[in-house]
Amino acid sequence: MAKKQVPLRISEKLYDAIAAWAEDDFRSINGQIEYLLTECVKQRKKDGKYVSEHLDEPPELDIK
Repeated sequence: MAKKQVPLRISEKLYDAIAAWAEDDFRSINGQIEYLLTECVKQRKKDGKYVSEHLDEPPELDIK
């Protein structure tokens, strides 16, 4: 299966975050973006939503 090339413009901050995440997961930046998009599509097929219902909520902090 041939892959399509898609130009992508993202902020430097987002790029840096994805690059760090890709390094943690031993992937290329391109591979990480493809992985993340694939997971989003799977999630949408599973429950009809693109992302979690709680995406815009601040994370709960476990401070003791």
